Amino acid sequence: MRTPVTIIGAGLGGLTLARVLHLHGIPVTVHDAEPSPSARTQGGMLDIHDHNGQLALEAAGLTAEFRAIVLEGRQATRVLAPDGSVLLDKADDGTGTRPEVQRGELRRILLDSLPDGTVRWGHEADTVRALGDGRHEVTFTDGRTLTTGLLVGADGAWSRVRPLLTDATPRYAGTSFVETYLFDADTRHPAAAKAVGDGMLIAPSPGGEIFAHRESGDTLHTYVALTRPQEWFAAIDFTDAAAATARIAREFDGWAPELTALITDSDTGPVLRPHHALPAGTRWDRVPGATLLGDAAHLTAPNGEGANLALLDGAELGRALAAHPHDTEAALTAYEQAMFPRSTEAVTFDGAEILDLGDDGNTARALIDRMTGTGTGHRVTGHSVTGR
Repeated sequence: MRTPVTIIGAGLGGLTLARVLHLHGIPVTVHDAEPSPSARTQGGMLDIHDHNGQLALEAAGLTAEFRAIVLEGRQATRVLAPDGSVLLDKADDGTGTRPEVQRGELRRILLDSLPDGTVRWGHEADTVRALGDGRHEVTFTDGRTLTTGLLVGADGAWSRVRPLLTDATPRYAGTSFVETYLFDADTRHPAAAKAVGDGMLIAPSPGGEIFAHRESGDTLHTYVALTRPQEWFAAIDFTDAAAATARIAREFDGWAPELTALITDSDTGPVLRPHHALPAGTRWDRVPGATLLGDAAHLTAPNGEGANLALLDGAELGRALAAHPHDTEAALTAYEQAMFPRSTEAVTFDGAEILDLGDDGNTARALIDRMTGTGTGHRVTGHSVTGR
């Protein structure tokens, strides 16, 4: 009998692991704090990369389902200067390697691929303690408990499982997003819609950037990125939508109105999304019967790799367990030995390149140089930092 696997967290990584285990006949349950799969919205667009995220979905046997939810044309990219001048306008010609999907749709196909009852909703982990011999007890906030044979923490930034393996904790990364939405953009917000184009808009400057995606349903989803201390954001009352919007917009005084409209004309109140990160290179000694994946293992500020790494972590852990049916510790060792350097490389390359907003060289032309390889920095083939 193979050791049953208990996964804490029904995000993309945990669900990918569950799917791969299911394909290999390994018993698995997933426990998630949300009361149902539709309890909250699942975020915006994700660009799924051919060298990690797509490989994970292939291992999960879901390539066709993934292709069916791709939003065609959304790999188009525009880079604008703060004055609104267009410095790069790259169409989606269908040859790109990072197709865009809605996060909620990707999660749906993963959930649909699992047998009923695999995910136990309304199970919010509170504490986890070691019992010895690789077994652990998970206590949920409602007082229920369970004992695990193999425990996987896929429970994100503030993982309850992580303290079993390491004392590393997330710290504020120095930047935050402020999210806004414009609905029915082509008819109700035509100037902003034209600025964004068919896919992604990037308008960088030192200390701040405006990112926007054209999502499904003629929606513009904007992430206003600012390098400010947490105290600066704490002084803004985000419960007063009008005042908070005006305060954020002031940081972009003098910018072209079609860009600032992505903030000031929002059809929703601005939502603050602080960025936290674990220390780069976080790793741990092998702890019998437990491991981590995704943000629980290697949380970073958004750099376009977070969701892709979580998908690949889930697939690779599932395949390792299938390859070592009678030696769980050998499987976990193999998985972690590959995961540690893979996640470290993603942090030190993409993170340093993409979200260094405070750099005086963070300009539209410098960004284009990095994207095309004409500058002194690394070549960056994708710049979607909005998906974790």
